[in-house]
Amino acid sequence: MFFAVTTMAGAQQLDIAFGFGTVTGTPASDVSLSDIASGNHIPQTISGGGYPSFSGDFLFYKKYFGVGGAIAWRANQNVNIFQQPYRPILWNFDAVWGPPLGKRAQAEISGGIGALSTRFYTPFFTCNFVGCVDYQTSNHFLGHVGGGLRFYVTRSIFIRPEANFYFVHNNVEFAGPNVNRYGVSIGYSRKNQF
Repeated sequence: MFFAVTTMAGAQQLDIAFGFGTVTGTPASDVSLSDIASGNHIPQTISGGGYPSFSGDFLFYKKYFGVGGAIAWRANQNVNIFQQPYRPILWNFDAVWGPPLGKRAQAEISGGIGALSTRFYTPFFTCNFVGCVDYQTSNHFLGHVGGGLRFYVTRSIFIRPEANFYFVHNNVEFAGPNVNRYGVSIGYSRKNQF
């Protein structure tokens, strides 16, 4: 038992990253009249804007498998077709596989669940016993798959181009259920140092 725990502890990796990218989604022109009439979608795309992101993972099983998560939000508010400011926030928890690709590169493949949380800003504040906010939130469950390639500049610092695909359930505030996020992250990796 001692040798099994020692072997597993020596094969751990912790990664954190900050990134920036953009989002694409179903074009507003793809919404049919029947979608609008039934209330399934509105002719509003989620595409565009800059999205900062934070991500992290912990690889602990058989050196390359583990868990991770990420959050990305629109840096500036956008205005929908009803002239209401809004800000989408995407977050997810994943299973992660990170096999090495030589000494200076590592793949990262992830899949999991999360939510699209869209904040619709109002001209007034709503208060409760915790505090006051000037927005209302609409949350939708999502499935997530993503991937990236880590290129190590040093033993611990990496640059990661990445692509993330979200499948949002009941995404009635936008033109469709698909959201794609593309970006680049700079991160720190702590390998075999626990």
